[in-house]
Amino acid sequence: MALQTERQKGAHLLRRFGLGASEAELDYYLKDGGLNGAIDKLLNYENTDEGFKLDVDAFRNGKNNNINPQSVGIWWTARMLITQRPLQEKMTLFWHNHFATSGEKVTPGGMMYVQNELLRQFATGNFRDMLMAVSKDPAMLFWLDNQYNIKGKANENFAREVMELFTLGIGHYTEDDVREGARAFTGWSIERTNRREGDDNRPQASFLFRPNQHDDGVKTYLGISGALSGDDVINHLCDMPQCAEFITNKLWTWFVYPNPDKDLIGRLADHYRQANLNIKELLRAMMTSPEFYGDKSERAVYKNPVDFVVVTMRQLGVGQILSDMIANGQGSANPIAQVAPAALAYQVMKQMGMQLLFPPDVSGWKGGSTWVTTATMVERISWADKVFGRARFGTRFTSYRIFEQDPSPKGIADKLVSIFDAPLAAAKLPELAKAAETAIEGGLTEQNANAVADSVSRLIFASPEFQFE
Repeated sequence: MALQTERQKGAHLLRRFGLGASEAELDYYLKDGGLNGAIDKLLNYENTDEGFKLDVDAFRNGKNNNINPQSVGIWWTARMLITQRPLQEKMTLFWHNHFATSGEKVTPGGMMYVQNELLRQFATGNFRDMLMAVSKDPAMLFWLDNQYNIKGKANENFAREVMELFTLGIGHYTEDDVREGARAFTGWSIERTNRREGDDNRPQASFLFRPNQHDDGVKTYLGISGALSGDDVINHLCDMPQCAEFITNKLWTWFVYPNPDKDLIGRLADHYRQANLNIKELLRAMMTSPEFYGDKSERAVYKNPVDFVVVTMRQLGVGQILSDMIANGQGSANPIAQVAPAALAYQVMKQMGMQLLFPPDVSGWKGGSTWVTTATMVERISWADKVFGRARFGTRFTSYRIFEQDPSPKGIADKLVSIFDAPLAAAKLPELAKAAETAIEGGLTEQNANAVADSVSRLIFASPEFQFE
């Protein structure tokens, strides 16, 4: 039986709801109150200083004051590497996938940034409030063409996706509901803002309701009738039991394991509804449920590229290196250079199939086994080369200090397995030690430490067990 001790359960909790279970992070979360204390710390992150001091405006083009979505994605990667509020960023990523909006179409990076901050603001708040805010978010309205949704010529894109992808799921609405819902959202549009020099905090666009373009006639929608507005539709969707079940099922599938039992989802969804769609309360119920710590849950979720790249960097202490680089490089003429580790991580995650702020379509990334293909496994294995070999961290990252206590081949192998929280069978450890012994060539030094770590880490990253969290 696995996951019996508080430490095992705490590591499991941090793998799923945090950004990895490094040795130091696990000690920090468990030191006050054990597992229950760790759950409280994760959930009540408002009490913790995030520790991230980089303003996204540092990435603006000096000539036209614009920012592109890729730069916002690098900024967000830096935030994930540094943050002391891992659940907040993990939930921001979940909601980014849920409300999938892409910089491929929404090219003004400022609009993508505003949406990213909105998802962070409501990450564990009230779902009704978040859905209302996202539905009026300029990036979302532009992404799903609602600025073209006018009386007498309704555009159905947003009205369809708000049911299919955001609240109910396929099979819980009709085409008549799509048409009537679209009528309710007529007049919901965008007002563009002309930026002025020195006006960095002014948004590039804002929500604008155009009354003369709104269809104020009677509509019949999912069992209710009246002169329904967009707000009425959103509130009705949130009141439907299916909405709570849909969100609960999606959260459980993302964080715990796929294909959950209907009774389990029903029980959690009932709790969620009784909590007035408070996301934090749903997460707490998930984190404290016996099913979360059961055998079916352990190492049952494929690592997405964030869980593979960002987490391994945090486990190696790269977040602190990046924080120091930002502190020493404020005002740099080349902002990307001052966040080189984040830029590297962003690019590698793209190669692994997950470019932040560029989901493949309106339904987001498919996840699960789709993360592990022949091509992406090459990237996962070679990630060791980038971290320990050709890593562009401004100053070369050295792993020598990691192995000082026991620089023997076995000590090196054991240390890396521990740092990366790798669930390798004992029978595989001699293979790692052999790789370290071959790479050492006479003894560990500052000069060869990275090459040794690279050789061992490639085997860890290639193992089937390491693809799961």
